[in-house]
Amino acid sequence: MVRWIVAIGVVVSAGAIAYLAFTGELYLHLVVATLGGVFFSILLGCGLFALSFFSDKSGHDQSVTDSTRSSRDNRP
Repeated sequence: MVRWIVAIGVVVSAGAIAYLAFTGELYLHLVVATLGGVFFSILLGCGLFALSFFSDKSGHDQSVTDSTRSSRDNRP
């Protein structure tokens, strides 16, 4: 699964660089910042999304829901 996410990050980063090359001149700092920003944004977004699914499937979210529900039910 991680390989797919990295592959998608590489493809999207290459697409961003191709777009920037098409629209104007490329500078080293522009390329490095774009590659780093796009690639790590894809990795971070997919990682957090995967963690939310893992948390939901493992039952961690249910214990939080139960604890907040019981405190709301006990209010006067």
